[in-house]
Amino acid sequence: MTEATRKPDASRRSQRSREAILTAAMELMAEVGYAKLTIEAIAARAGAGKQTIYRWWPTKSAVVLDAFRLNAETQEDEVDFPDTGDLDADLRIVMRAIADECNNPRYDGPARVMIAEAQHDPEFGAEAREAFLLPAITATKERLRSGQRAGQLRADADLDVVVELLFGPIHHRWLHSTAPITHAYADQIVDYVLAAVRP
Repeated sequence: MTEATRKPDASRRSQRSREAILTAAMELMAEVGYAKLTIEAIAARAGAGKQTIYRWWPTKSAVVLDAFRLNAETQEDEVDFPDTGDLDADLRIVMRAIADECNNPRYDGPARVMIAEAQHDPEFGAEAREAFLLPAITATKERLRSGQRAGQLRADADLDVVVELLFGPIHHRWLHSTAPITHAYADQIVDYVLAAVRP
């Protein structure tokens, strides 16, 4: 028996344990909500010790936000904001990916719980905005600014408003379940927004 076969891979075991904890946190968020979620319940679901969780995450909110990050990283439809030079095409790619995420049951339940909790817990809401909303807004504005430099958007277009025009309708439809969120709907949003802000 070689040295490699005698010694278990501690880093691999540690990564499996971390993923099990984050998966348990996502599942429990959807089942019981954030307020009733406990470190004890996460540990029991994941088959891990409480001290293991506290060694990696100082608070419950830290575990939950990391769980959402892992979920985002493993989404098959997750995309970086592209910059191909064609603003219309790039926006369609991103908006279609958002539509797919809204239709993903693994994301839907926990995300609704997180948004609801953010309304009641200002500290958690600030952490969630810092972790997820602000990076998305920043990346979108950078791509729109590139479009302005290329003459694809009006130079006087308020990019904060353009971002809200893009994301607002799809999130409104998702939050209120008023109608299906399809690729055709995502494309329609892009059409309407660009028609308003093209030179």
